[in-house]
Amino acid sequence: MTVEHRDTEVPGAARLTVLSGPSGVGKTTVSEEIQQRYPQIWLSVSATTRPPRPGETDGVQYHFVDHARFDQMLAAGDFLEWAEYAGNLYGTPREPVQDRLAVGLPALLVIDLRGARQVREAMPNAQLIFLAPPSWEELVRRLVGRGTEDEDTIRRRLEHARAELAAEAEFDRTIVNHSVEQAAAELAALLAPEPSRQA
Repeated sequence: MTVEHRDTEVPGAARLTVLSGPSGVGKTTVSEEIQQRYPQIWLSVSATTRPPRPGETDGVQYHFVDHARFDQMLAAGDFLEWAEYAGNLYGTPREPVQDRLAVGLPALLVIDLRGARQVREAMPNAQLIFLAPPSWEELVRRLVGRGTEDEDTIRRRLEHARAELAAEAEFDRTIVNHSVEQAAAELAALLAPEPSRQA
């Protein structure tokens, strides 16, 4: 059973900004640049049921929880969005995001297309930003250049990337990732809270 949980708009509150885009476009790299150069911008930390990898710290890379706890949070409507990958569950806790927005602080969520659609449903006022590659050829180069996957995996990733690129029209704005610094600067500018409108 799906829990319906829509957020009401809070006058004067900042907007949640969601960054999404195809695999290999540089979402993680741009978000890391944001954290380093713009510490005033809060990056949401997802919860996951997968075990921590060496060097990962609970509450930094992820909130690590067991399946039972994740199921409890899901049933309570505690996630803005969630998904399952390779047998592990991932979700964005709702409360920390709402707490930041309520006090007017910019909040950034970096997720895939499915997650962005879920956030749009839960928080219609969220600002959805699409991170696009300079060209299809450049995206192919980045995906193949990783050198960590076999040809079949790369083929599937490219097919998935084509489908994700086709969803660009669903987003409010597009940032073309010509360079990490340029993309991060454009994103930071879009994260600035909207000035309050007074008559």
